[in-house]
Amino acid sequence: MLFDLGSISERVAERYDVITVGGGPSALAAAIYAKRMGLSILVIEKAIEGGQLNLTTTIDNYPGFSNIRGEELAAKMKDHARQLGAEFLNGVVTKIEKHDEYHTIMLQDGKAILANVILLAMGANPKKLNVPGEKEFTARGISYCATCDGYFFKDKHVMVIGGGDTAMNEALHLSRIAKSVTVVHRRDKLRAVKTLQDKVFSNDAISFEWNSIVDRFEGSSQLEFVVLKNVKTGEKKRVKTDGVFVAIGLSPNSDIVRNIVKTDENGYILTDENTETSVPRIYAVGDVRKKSLRQIVTAVADGALAIANAFEKYFA
Repeated sequence: MLFDLGSISERVAERYDVITVGGGPSALAAAIYAKRMGLSILVIEKAIEGGQLNLTTTIDNYPGFSNIRGEELAAKMKDHARQLGAEFLNGVVTKIEKHDEYHTIMLQDGKAILANVILLAMGANPKKLNVPGEKEFTARGISYCATCDGYFFKDKHVMVIGGGDTAMNEALHLSRIAKSVTVVHRRDKLRAVKTLQDKVFSNDAISFEWNSIVDRFEGSSQLEFVVLKNVKTGEKKRVKTDGVFVAIGLSPNSDIVRNIVKTDENGYILTDENTETSVPRIYAVGDVRKKSLRQIVTAVADGALAIANAFEKYFA
């Protein structure tokens, strides 16, 4: 695919049919489909390819795999894409410049790369509680990833904040490491799928603080106490704990494109049914896109759909 470089700097050394910004399941699926359609594709990831997959202990809802570690599934996806000829780059995208027939991706190291089509696959990060003490005790007793930090709380008493699928997965993972796990949820019932609810309710190591929110965190050099507030009575109580894992949802990593593509009030990127954004040749896939269900299987579907649509519109 040839491009008119125009006034683009001589720093431009490469060009691709497709570039993904992010390397999660949607990007890896896109890489597989792009190569099968004869397109060149570069997957740019600032951390580890696979995204949130690498933070998931056990996956039992991806077709064909009844029990597989997240990092193992991510590795299989990446190997598949690499075998087909997809290219990978570890780097940080700082800016995207839009044009009519192509777009330019600027990297933190000053390098610029051209793409006929861009897939935004930046994913989402854990939401913060934004309560007193959270910032001070982050990484000193407060974590947002049980898979990453659970080991440090072996035989300790920990809390998980949240009531959805992510929170229950965190609680189950921690129940195999910690002495006890207390789930704090602002409602009187969980939002997690029934299979996860069945698992946590039958786990003797997991208990619940219903109708409660975190009022503040307290401690000296390390987190020592969590002050909980009952949302119905207003009553507060101070609970001793060794660690807290916050799992209240995700916030989309869309900051670098909010001045380019349309987003909703929460920053999720708006797309059409084919995942194309308000800007031609720019697609949004995976958790960064506004949609009703965020699962591995839907992320993979996004990647496949984006490539199929882009191929018909811009390459056929």
